[in-house]
Amino acid sequence: MAVRHQLIRRPPQAVWAVLADPTRYGEWVVGPSESTPLDAAWPEVGSRLRYTVRLGPWSTDGVTTVRHREPGKELELEASFKSLGTARIFLQLRPWGEETLVICDEHPLRGIGATLHNSASETLLQLRHRGMLARLARIVEEEDQVIRRA
Repeated sequence: MAVRHQLIRRPPQAVWAVLADPTRYGEWVVGPSESTPLDAAWPEVGSRLRYTVRLGPWSTDGVTTVRHREPGKELELEASFKSLGTARIFLQLRPWGEETLVICDEHPLRGIGATLHNSASETLLQLRHRGMLARLARIVEEEDQVIRRA
């Protein structure tokens, strides 16, 4: 199970605001090149996003579904790629003084991705999380700087 954490220098509400905005998904998640909300209620349980992942000439579409949420605290997603199966992504926001400790826990859930899961794929997930959580931190912290300058 790939678990990684990131300290973000903003309160949980600021982090949640980015997680709860379906139009920003492609900004902080490593992989998708574009995303479209399929339901207006994101991030309500059962709401979905469609996205495209491109790698050179290869591309595939996926759908992410919200499976659990506690606003400002937890967001649990199931990402589905037709041929690869699904993955569980759990984001937990913990207050850390006036900052937020974000914990990301992801693992393959169904399909070939789960069947072939091994230490090499675990290493790739760790690298993905490092980039994803760093992007999330940058977006949330930069947004705060823009608000302060206005």
